[in-house]
Amino acid sequence: MSGLADLMRFELPEHWTPEQALAVQEALDAFSEALFAVYGSQMQALIAEETRRNEPLELLELDDPQFDDPLPF
Repeated sequence: MSGLADLMRFELPEHWTPEQALAVQEALDAFSEALFAVYGSQMQALIAEETRRNEPLELLELDDPQFDDPLPF
């Protein structure tokens, strides 16, 4: 995508309790759901656009009539 994930490296505290880590996980899940509720369709359109932009060039069809020449071997 945008490479933002490569720029954002987090060092998590190692002193959290499992309960604190779970609370952060739940907060991030809630934030993600709220973000998708508001911007989901726009985000999906952007992802689709970026996917199309990064697709390889169209592959040649082997049964295309323009390639009907006999093979040289």
